[in-house]
Amino acid sequence: MKALGKILGLVILGLLLLIVALGFALTHLFDPNDYKDEIRALARDKAGLELNIAGDIGWSLFPWLGLELHDTTLASVRTPQQPFADLRMLGLSVRVMPLLNREVQMSDITLNGLNLMLARDENGKGNWEGVGQPETNEAQPEQSQSADQTQTPADEQAAEKPRRPLQLDIDSLTISDARVTYHDAKTGQQFSAEGIELTTGAIREATSIPLKLNAFFGSNKPVMRARTELQGALRFDNKLQRYQLEDLRLSGEASGEPLQGKTLSFSAQGQLLADLAADVAEWTSLKFTANQLRGLGELKLRNLQNQPKVAGTLSIAEFNLREFLDSAGQQLPPMADSTALTKAELVTRLAGTATSLTFEELNLKLDGSTFTGNVGVSDFAKQALRVDLKGDRLNLDRYLPPPEKENAAGAARRSEVDATEAAVIGSGTTPLPDKPTQHAWSEESVLPISTLRSLDTRIKLDIGSFTAIQLPLENFALRARTAGGLLTLEELRSGLYNGRLEASASVDVRPEAPLMTAQTRLVRVPVERLMRSQGEKEVIKGLINLDSDIQTRGNSQKAWIDNLNGKIGFIIDNGILVDANLEQQLCRAISTLNRKPLASEPRGKDTPFRELKGNLTLRNGVASNPDLKASIPGLTVNGQGDVDLRVLGMDYRVGILVEGDKGEMPDPACEVNERYVGIEWPLRCRGPLELGAKACRFDNDRLGKIAARLAGEKLNKTIEEKLGDKVSPELKDALKGLFNR
Repeated sequence: MKALGKILGLVILGLLLLIVALGFALTHLFDPNDYKDEIRALARDKAGLELNIAGDIGWSLFPWLGLELHDTTLASVRTPQQPFADLRMLGLSVRVMPLLNREVQMSDITLNGLNLMLARDENGKGNWEGVGQPETNEAQPEQSQSADQTQTPADEQAAEKPRRPLQLDIDSLTISDARVTYHDAKTGQQFSAEGIELTTGAIREATSIPLKLNAFFGSNKPVMRARTELQGALRFDNKLQRYQLEDLRLSGEASGEPLQGKTLSFSAQGQLLADLAADVAEWTSLKFTANQLRGLGELKLRNLQNQPKVAGTLSIAEFNLREFLDSAGQQLPPMADSTALTKAELVTRLAGTATSLTFEELNLKLDGSTFTGNVGVSDFAKQALRVDLKGDRLNLDRYLPPPEKENAAGAARRSEVDATEAAVIGSGTTPLPDKPTQHAWSEESVLPISTLRSLDTRIKLDIGSFTAIQLPLENFALRARTAGGLLTLEELRSGLYNGRLEASASVDVRPEAPLMTAQTRLVRVPVERLMRSQGEKEVIKGLINLDSDIQTRGNSQKAWIDNLNGKIGFIIDNGILVDANLEQQLCRAISTLNRKPLASEPRGKDTPFRELKGNLTLRNGVASNPDLKASIPGLTVNGQGDVDLRVLGMDYRVGILVEGDKGEMPDPACEVNERYVGIEWPLRCRGPLELGAKACRFDNDRLGKIAARLAGEKLNKTIEEKLGDKVSPELKDALKGLFNR
C-alpha cells in the first residue's frame, strides 16, 4: 500500500509538472502578437469593431489568465477611418478555475490613457453605431433557422435551466489620464471630461467598495469648465437589483460664460440608493452648498422605468441673496433699495416629473416678508408658471428700478409748467394762464413684446400689506393669467387709504400694436393722498369715487395717451380746492359791479365744497367733460370743458350761481343783494393740470355783458318808478327797450 501511495504521488507530481511545463511553453513559445490579424478579424466579424493594436500584447495563462494591451484604437466597422477610442495601456488578469463556476476573480484592472471620442454627424448618426453588432450575410438566417430546427430536447432543457448569476471579485480598478468627448455636428454642441482619475478598492458584490473620482468637465455652448471630486463607498446586489452610494461627498468649482468670470464653489453629500426591482431611487441626508448658500433636503424618485416622478423636501438657511447672485456672476438690475434681497430663507416640499416641478407648502422669507403657498412650472417646454401665494407684507417699490432722470420732453414740459405757475400769483388777479403746448409722454418702448407673447402663467396673490408705486394697498388680492399672447388681470382688489380699489384689465400682444383695456373703480379714496404718493402737488382734497372703462393701443407712453378712448365718471365728496379762493374772486367781481373797493385782504386761500362731480368721454387722448358740477356753500358751480391728456392741460368754462345771501361775504363791497340771485357768474379755467383751480379767472368779456344787463334792469326799474302813470305804456316800453339795447 505504501508503494501504491508513493506511485500515485509520483503520478500526480508528474501531472502538475506537465501542466506547469505546458503553461510555460504556451506563454513563452506562443506569441499572441503573431495573431493580431486574426484577432482583428474576429473583432470585426463578431463584434462589429475595427480593432487596431499598434503596441505589444502581453499575456499569462495559469493560475491567472492575464492580458495586457498597448497603443490600441477602436472604431466601428461602419466608420473604420474614424476611431472613437484609443488607449495607451490596458492590463487585467482573471483566475482560471473560478471561471468554471461563473465566478470572475480578477486582480487589479489598470486602464491608462483612454481617449473616448464620441460624435454625431449632421444626419444624427453616431460614430459608435454598429459596435456589438456582428456582420451578417444572407446565408445566416437560413443557417440560424436550420440550427433551430435541429435543436435537441436536451438543448432545450439546458436553455430553460436558469444560469447561475455572474459573480464579480476584482481586487481594484484604476483608471488614469482618461478623456471622454462628445461632439454633435448638427448643433455644434461639445462636451468633455478630461483628466479622469478613478480608483476603487476591492469590487465584490454586497460589500462596501471605496471609490474616488477626479475629473474636469467642459462644454462650449455655453463655455463652461468645472473641476469635480467625488468620494464614497459603492455597494451593489445584482440579484436584488439594488445599488447604493454611501457617504457620498462631491465637491468642486465651476467657471465660464454664465458665471461672468466668477467662480462657483459647490459641494454635496448624502446617501444614494437605486432599487430597480422596486423602481425607486432616493438621495437622503442631502447637504449641499454653493458659495454662501447652505441647504438640506432629501429626494425620492419613483416610476423610474416609465414616467419618473420626484418628491422631496428642501431647506435653505438664511443667506444674502444679493451677494450670492453677484458671486455667481448674475448681475441684478438696478433697484430703488440697494439693501433689497439681502435676506432670504426657504423651506418647501418638492414634487415633479420629467416635464414639471412644483414647490409645495412653500415658506419663503424675503427681506422681512413671509410667503406661503405653491410655486411651480407645470410644463418646462412652455415655461408654464403657476403661482399661488399668500404673504404678510411686501414693498414692491424696493425692487423696482430707481426713478429715471426726466427725459428731454418731460424736462421741456416741466419748465413750461414752472414758468406758468410762477406767473399765477395773487388771488386771481393775474392774467388767465395759457394752455400748455409741450407733450408730456415718452416715445420709448415699454413692453417686452416677444417675451409676453410666449408667457403661460396663472397667478394668485394675497398679501396683507402691499406697497406698489408708493400706494399702500391693504388686503391686496390679485388673480391673473397669460396664454397665447393674451394677458388678463381677472381681478385686483385692495383697501387704499381706508377706501377701496377694484380693477380688471387685459393686454393683447398678438397684434403688432398691443391692445389694452382697463376697468377701474375707486370708492371713497382721499384724492390728495393719491396725488401726494405720486409726488404731485395737492391741488384738490376730498374722497373720490371713480368708475372708468378705457381702451388704448401701442407700446409707449405717448402711443397709449394718443390712442386713449373710453369713459370716466367721478364724484369727490367733502373736498377743498387748494390755493383757489373762488369766493374771493366772486367777491371781486361783485364789488366791481357794486362800484365799491374791497376793504380787506382775502380771509383764506382755499375753497371748500360739498361735492364735485362729472363724466369724461375720452377720444384719442382728449377728455370731454360736458357736465362738471360743484356744490359750494352758498354757490352752485356748473361747467364744461376738455382735459388734454397729451399735454396734461385743461380748458373749462364755468358758471357760478349765487344761491342767495346764505352766508356772510368776505367784504362789504361784495354784498349779495336780490339782484345777483340767479345770475351765473362766468369763470374760465385754463392751463396745466398741476395748477388745479389756481388756473381759474373770471371771464371779463362775459362779466361785462352781465353788468350791462344788470344796468339795463336797474334803469327800467327807475323809469317805472319815475314815470308811473304819467306817460303811456307804449312810451315806457319803448324807453325800456332802448336801455335794454
